[in-house]
Amino acid sequence: MAGALAGIKVVDLSRVLAGPWAGQLLADLGADVVKIEKPGSGDDTRQWAPPSLPDGRAAYYLCANRGKRSLTVDIAQPAGQEIVRRLVADADVVLENYKVGGLKKYGLDYDSLKAVNPRLVYCSITGFGQTGPYADSAGYDYIVQGMSGLMSITGPSDGEPHKVGVAVSDLFTGLYAANAVQAALIARERTGAGQHVDMALFDCSLAMLANVASNWLVGHNVPPRLGNAHANIVPYQVFAASDGHFILACGNDKQFAEVCRLVGQPQWARDPRYATNPQRVAHRVQLVPLLAQAFRHHGRDHWLETLDKAGVPCGPINTVAEAFADPQAQIRGMEMTMEDAAGRQVPMVGCPIKLSGTPVEYNLAPPDLGEHTEQILRALGYVDSDIVALRHNGTV
Repeated sequence: MAGALAGIKVVDLSRVLAGPWAGQLLADLGADVVKIEKPGSGDDTRQWAPPSLPDGRAAYYLCANRGKRSLTVDIAQPAGQEIVRRLVADADVVLENYKVGGLKKYGLDYDSLKAVNPRLVYCSITGFGQTGPYADSAGYDYIVQGMSGLMSITGPSDGEPHKVGVAVSDLFTGLYAANAVQAALIARERTGAGQHVDMALFDCSLAMLANVASNWLVGHNVPPRLGNAHANIVPYQVFAASDGHFILACGNDKQFAEVCRLVGQPQWARDPRYATNPQRVAHRVQLVPLLAQAFRHHGRDHWLETLDKAGVPCGPINTVAEAFADPQAQIRGMEMTMEDAAGRQVPMVGCPIKLSGTPVEYNLAPPDLGEHTEQILRALGYVDSDIVALRHNGTV
């Protein structure tokens, strides 16, 4: 069965994470994604190891490059630029994450390629976008997590600001970019014309502050760092049991009353300081230590079972190994293995999108560097002698 994006051709000039993440999602949904890489070295993440598979492919690279064909091209050479232009002539999408204006000198910027293909959807991913005082600055996930305010609300209240454990600014941007590209493709069905999609890590990280950003815009109080607590809901945080930690996500007054009953303090639910969520937020400094003391009297599993039976949301804090071993992850296909062209097994995280009519496709394992170069060049009209010359000149 053809994927939802079957027939869509993507030329992926991006590297590292944000762009490749968008490209992998489009590939999972059925698009034909050609990954353009520098001859000899390829995507930087190919060398970001350990860990790596026995054949040397780094785990970091594997996480974001499923479903793509790898074509090595030196875009600094005119012959390499011509290869890309041939690819783009009938492509639907270009993904790139070069610095603003970085591709113009090669004739591979939006305006140049729009002249080749007016229907092209051209997605640029940068740290700060195509406009503004920081447009020329390099964009790094870690720095953007700091600049966007994300780190200011992450970490213990009495400790230093923390980054999130994965590069979420890159990942947010990759997801937004894939959304934006598909919106532009739908718009093209009406207008017949492509467009330039301008995506910035900084913008996406600000947008993903969600309710915390709204708290600032509405209340004008700088959001504090709350550790594992919630800015708008109490109790909604990590608590320590006698033998470990668990998450309590008490979302309404009825659930809070159940918590009070289970810890043997039903009167807390009637106390004016704690009876409603706004009051609990206002008096969290008084309430949370009381709950913390009560939860220390039993083990983690006791509280998880008891709270769950009472309809109070709660959960364990799993390691990554425990998360993948969870039967829910297994039944949902979130751990899977692909076989590459050499017959090697590649472990991967499954795509979380479940479509009933056009399910995601796992057709290609993350490719070796330049694995599909000759295949793609021949499809573009290059003959054997051309390919030999291109290799001799270091173009591919």
